[in-house]
Amino acid sequence: MLSEKTSSIKLLLTDCDGVLTDAGVYYGEAGEQLKKFNIRDGMAVERLRNLANIETGIVTGELSPSVTKRAQKLKITELHLGAKDKPAVLKEILGRLNLDASEVAYIGDDSNDLAIMELVGLTAAPADALPFVKEKADYVCAAKGGKGAFREFAELLIRANGKLSEYTGINKTYKLSTGNRIGVGEPCYIIAEIGINHNGSLEIAKQLIDEAVAAKASAVKFQKRTPEICVPKDQWEIMRDTPWGRMSYIDYKRKTEFGVVEYAAIDQYCREQGIDWFVSTWDVEAVNFMEQFDTPIYKLASASLTDFPLIKRILFTGKPLMLSTGMSTIKEIEDAVDLVKKFDEDYPLFIAHSTSAYPCKPEELNLRMIQTLGKKYPGVPIGYSGHETGLATTVAAVALGATFVERHFTLDRAMWGSDHAASVEPQGLQRLVRDIRDVETAAGDGVKKVYESELGPMKRLRVNISPEFKV
Repeated sequence: MLSEKTSSIKLLLTDCDGVLTDAGVYYGEAGEQLKKFNIRDGMAVERLRNLANIETGIVTGELSPSVTKRAQKLKITELHLGAKDKPAVLKEILGRLNLDASEVAYIGDDSNDLAIMELVGLTAAPADALPFVKEKADYVCAAKGGKGAFREFAELLIRANGKLSEYTGINKTYKLSTGNRIGVGEPCYIIAEIGINHNGSLEIAKQLIDEAVAAKASAVKFQKRTPEICVPKDQWEIMRDTPWGRMSYIDYKRKTEFGVVEYAAIDQYCREQGIDWFVSTWDVEAVNFMEQFDTPIYKLASASLTDFPLIKRILFTGKPLMLSTGMSTIKEIEDAVDLVKKFDEDYPLFIAHSTSAYPCKPEELNLRMIQTLGKKYPGVPIGYSGHETGLATTVAAVALGATFVERHFTLDRAMWGSDHAASVEPQGLQRLVRDIRDVETAAGDGVKKVYESELGPMKRLRVNISPEFKV
């Protein structure tokens, strides 16, 4: 009976206090200010959306601004605050979304949830809900409110909807917040890494975005550092020649860093152009800075694979994490992946094979590591971050199973800066995308068939023709 109910659910509604929170409220001089939310419950909202096509809504009698902020963070648009008549709210939702009540689930914990629980198709309650609420619930969670109950119920719905295979086994795919997917069976996610090749110029950055869009890349990527953290102090005052004149190394690094004004412009511009954008963050403060933007992924550079405080900070954002593995041993890769899995076994993770040499010689690319990582971490999308000078080896990486690829990208390899020489120019990026798509098309489905285009040559050249082709 329970399985029949769970398989038809399209919307999960929840109360807030006692379900998404532990019912604790923190007061200040101005009244209610803070609530404590569980990050794993928050990730359940994304997993429901991506794995089971089930959206989440909040129906609560509260008017707390913290609930609004939490809903915005989780991209919950079905938010109903100050709801005194929950059945009336449900009726309005059903009419607007053209849903039947049997397609809605509700998880609640208190007496004001009983009326709506009587109307929906499936109900649940946290372990610490009031006894008479638990009696009415179809499913009683083992976890308490604010401590995993919502996640537990969400995982039940995911399993029942039969979509968990998207995230497990060799066919695991992830749907990003932008709608793009990464994983086996999906088109290769092609990242044009602008990095610091903008040379501190927003105008150059926009030109690079334009060229990436023209090439039909999936995303552009930048790098974000806090110079005062990332540059060793003994290098701060080293003088060097730059396009802005002779200056100290720390001032040069500050000059090439974009701030909130530039990234706000990039965010708007990428949205207008219809291309994903995200960054590699090199320190914890950089993550804190980037959290004001709604990017779909955090990339961890190879140099940061052993920076566990940085990895942990990214994990607490709940956003997908893409790890690069250049300059790393298998043990270091294992330690980083173990850290992620201990945080959350189902955390959205991508691993990129890479060799950190600029440019990298073909004999050091070791592309078979893509398959090695795929066997070692079944279910984790494996990709490739290349630093070679040609294009053929990146295309080969896709043929070997890379679900995403990344190449440094520049307007002109002769431009001033450390990364331009090992970067791909606009025409090269266009060829790379074209060749990858051709390889994907040519791969086919592995099922032998006779194509229409072969029938003419068959009749001209073959002596004995099978009956089904004799027309």
